[in-house]
Amino acid sequence: MRIDRRRALALLGIGAAGPAAAQGGSRYTGAVSFDHGVASGDPLADRVILWTRITPADPAAGEIAYSWKLNPLDRRAGGAKSGQGITGPGRDWTVKVDVGGLDAGRAYSFEFTANGVASPIGRTATLPSGATKDVVLAVASCSLYPNGYFNAYQAIADLPRVDAVLHLGDYIYEYGGPDSYGMTSPVAAERPHDPPHEILSLADYRRRHAQYKSDPQLQAAHARAPWIVVWDDHETANDSFMSGAQNHQPDKEGDWNARKARAIKAYYEWMPIREPQGGGAAINRAFQFGDLMSLFMLETRLTARDQQLNYERDLPAPGGPAEVAAFRAKLDDPARKMMGPTQQAWLAAGLKDSVKAGRVWQVLGNEVVMARLPVPSLSKHLGEAKLAEVLAAQGEGSRKRLARMEQLAQLNLPYGLDMWDGYPAERERLYDAIKSAGARAIVLAGDSHAFWANELYDDAGNRVAAEFGATAITSPGANDTIKGFSVGEMFATANKEVVFSEQSMKGFLLLTLTHEDAKAELVTVSTVASKTFETRVLKTFRVTPEAHRVSGLTEV
Repeated sequence: MRIDRRRALALLGIGAAGPAAAQGGSRYTGAVSFDHGVASGDPLADRVILWTRITPADPAAGEIAYSWKLNPLDRRAGGAKSGQGITGPGRDWTVKVDVGGLDAGRAYSFEFTANGVASPIGRTATLPSGATKDVVLAVASCSLYPNGYFNAYQAIADLPRVDAVLHLGDYIYEYGGPDSYGMTSPVAAERPHDPPHEILSLADYRRRHAQYKSDPQLQAAHARAPWIVVWDDHETANDSFMSGAQNHQPDKEGDWNARKARAIKAYYEWMPIREPQGGGAAINRAFQFGDLMSLFMLETRLTARDQQLNYERDLPAPGGPAEVAAFRAKLDDPARKMMGPTQQAWLAAGLKDSVKAGRVWQVLGNEVVMARLPVPSLSKHLGEAKLAEVLAAQGEGSRKRLARMEQLAQLNLPYGLDMWDGYPAERERLYDAIKSAGARAIVLAGDSHAFWANELYDDAGNRVAAEFGATAITSPGANDTIKGFSVGEMFATANKEVVFSEQSMKGFLLLTLTHEDAKAELVTVSTVASKTFETRVLKTFRVTPEAHRVSGLTEV
């Protein structure tokens, strides 16, 4: 049995956390603690990942032996599992166990023990198989540690029911230092990033993950239900793409591929994710929730994305007709990639298989907003007098940003080039895959620090899918800095695809799917500047499954 288990762990790239890591030498038997809680993730119908981190009192400790156990929460006989393993400094004393042979649709408790010390107890569950009445998912993104308390994570932990938590990226941020992003918040002085500088080394990335998972509210959300995660850019560096990042300067910070590899290693160590065979960045994967839905988690950062266009670099103001035409040609270039042909083919096949299997919904867990978001005209939306009043009330940075937005609005150019709007041909290929499969697609998006309820249309004007955007756990939205009018309302008024947007509130999305409809609740917390908070549902939207697509959005 040990040989089989070692081989299985090796194939999953997690052998260093199991018996295969026992390579002689003395074991550390001193004091330990479980400072970072427990987590579970990547549930399937018959298995789930269990995670923890064992913190030795001696930072020079070597390998540590641990045991784990998993018990069903119901009263049916059988189903308990247990095992042992070894972890050590080679994987920062993190533990990841892929427990198989479980019953579909069953809830379990789990815990770890090391050197006589027991971890907190977590709750997890496998995915259902066969007839499935409903599924409840909490969708989160963008948790900037210095910018506020993780109240939205606590609100997820307190939900009466949540089958899985989907995290769409920016789980950590790479910034650090007194003047870095988020450090002007009311609570930044007690929540500065650790280490106190931008993270570059493997030790840096590990310390940053450790800091985030030391937060009790995040620990509570991890212990509540299994998580299904994907990274966005800040798990490596801001506005990352396959061969670089906006926030990476090779002349000062070294080779991008080396930094990316360090960030990915730390991510795999610290997150409850089933690692791809052979490692690497291809973390796109699918999950089947009985006969109700298929979930496709997309990777749009590190495996294929071409460098983003940039207005300052590629279309300096004011930009004449020839420059604008050249910019549009670059933007519309069909060769520009975001997912790439390999992942596109995988998704297309998965969508067709899901529809053929009779599943009602095809849900895309995707990092960035997919809707078309041309920059709205401030003067048209507000009127010249109100616009002058608004501009006069802004700080210098916001005033320059709004003036630039008005220039781009006159040219009918996209609001965000790091979103799918920066890769329109690739988006159209994705829409073709949805239409070819006859999929009833719901797109989920993070990254923007805003709530969105969007209807997605192809180039011919056909409605293809619904999109719901989860706002940030703490990261600042547009209306945290731009005052005097609602940025979200402006987008909804000016844009056919945007039904609703709100760009200052913090919270998460609660998505409930049944055979009859899909309901998206935009859940907000009243503050991130105090640990005392209230939770409310800002808006609720509903779509229904039609023959080969979803219906239009209706507010409930």
